[in-house]
Amino acid sequence: MRIILLGPPGSGKGTQASLLSEKLGFPKIATGDLLREAVRQQTPLGLKAKAVMERGELVSDELVGEIVQERITQPDCQSGYILDGFPRNVNQALFLERIDGARTEIVIDLEVDEEEIIRRLSARRICPQCQAVYNLEGKLPRHEGKCDNCQADLIQREDDRPEVIRKRLEVYRHQTRPLVEYYKGKGNYQKIKGDGKIEEVFQAIYSWIKQFIPAELRR
Repeated sequence: MRIILLGPPGSGKGTQASLLSEKLGFPKIATGDLLREAVRQQTPLGLKAKAVMERGELVSDELVGEIVQERITQPDCQSGYILDGFPRNVNQALFLERIDGARTEIVIDLEVDEEEIIRRLSARRICPQCQAVYNLEGKLPRHEGKCDNCQADLIQREDDRPEVIRKRLEVYRHQTRPLVEYYKGKGNYQKIKGDGKIEEVFQAIYSWIKQFIPAELRR
């Protein structure tokens, strides 16, 4: 089984992917994490990605696809996996089907009001050293403005400022509209409201996908 989580920045994809991973025992696979880990470990693909990023360019569909392919062939993905951040376009979706087309595939699209996304992301703070994530409206650090792990000063990322967030949302809608239409055509797509409390959103997701989950994998 393959579960794909779509949704704009700040929609809660990462949180819901983690909850699904705990519930089902499937690994959560986030392309951003894969890229950073590949670069950190200096794998052949990581070195390719690092060279691209150092030039200020976007990592190509082909390279991202190779890194995802390398990950989903690992033993812990045999029963299933959860994708957060991939595919981002129809080309990546077709690549995924070519390399692993026999799996049951479920697509969840988290819908969140734009102003709610701006509120969420504007409140996010990041540790520049260990990359820990905090939120001024929810996950507060123990000491104001300081990371719990390494005591570094927390920062607001440039792309978490309201004016930048609006541009990111516009780009997201433009890029993913064809992908959404593609999955709607396949009949494996479900839009779910992501504005509610985390547990409420999770229950809405799980209530829909459990019909596709083999009985032996339900917990």
